[in-house]
Amino acid sequence: MDPKEVILCAREKNIVIPAFNIAHIPMMKSVVQAVVDENSVAMIQVARVEWEKMSGGTIEETAEEYQKVGNSSHTLLHLDHVPVVDEDYATVDYKPLIKRAIAAGYQSVMIDGSRLSLDENIEVTAEVVAMAHEAGIPCEAELGAVMGHEDGPIPPYEEIFASKKGFTSIEEAVKFVSRTNVDWLSVAVGNIHGSVAEATRNEKKLEARLDLSHIDALYKATKVPLVLHGGSGIKVECIRDAVPVGIAKINVGTEIRQAYELSLADSGGDIEKACQDVYQTIRAIISDSLRISNSRTVLGLDEV
Repeated sequence: MDPKEVILCAREKNIVIPAFNIAHIPMMKSVVQAVVDENSVAMIQVARVEWEKMSGGTIEETAEEYQKVGNSSHTLLHLDHVPVVDEDYATVDYKPLIKRAIAAGYQSVMIDGSRLSLDENIEVTAEVVAMAHEAGIPCEAELGAVMGHEDGPIPPYEEIFASKKGFTSIEEAVKFVSRTNVDWLSVAVGNIHGSVAEATRNEKKLEARLDLSHIDALYKATKVPLVLHGGSGIKVECIRDAVPVGIAKINVGTEIRQAYELSLADSGGDIEKACQDVYQTIRAIISDSLRISNSRTVLGLDEV
């Protein structure tokens, strides 16, 4: 499967492609099997924060496991969040990470310059897009402030939503897309990242919602598939309603990571039981929450 074509086709057919973050390597096999058993299409991904602050595999370790358990008819391998400035506001040497992912066989990558100024974000993103396109793969980037990864409390959610604090600017998005040639754009439209701070990592996420009119305006202005980060915890009705107006990819991390970690704790370290709980969680997300069982058929991939 070609990830760029899959996302474009999903956008045309009003289907969302879930991207599941692998915070613990043993989870991956169960995630892939659940996607296959639902005859769905999904991305398997890892972000820098997961190998820096959790027990997610490195770029190479994740790729090696994916080569063992991935299913090329149903899954794609994506490098999630490589920040230029991370959640601790430390500068990241991002180019070697992108190069390593390309060398390891990732089928798409993401660069996150959202903590930079607009012009700096454009410059960095354009550079990484060029690297990705030279390797024949698509690139995702972020514009706006999807909150939640930083340590410490975030402002009250209703205050964020009402004021549109950190929301992706439509005017800036048009400039960003035209100057970077980015393939997919991660946007801030009411969504919140899951916490990565040790003290709050296991807390239930607040129930977020989405500004559908803002998503619609962003998509119409930029004409590129939009990505929703922080998918866990958003009202499912909001997610379903966001797909027809521009969301083509949704990241899901907290929900499945907590399913694994809590099961592991409750079972006294039974990895097989934890993986089974992840499997059931993924199937429920695909069939009940996102309602995209048989998306492979709907996307016309059964004919390929």
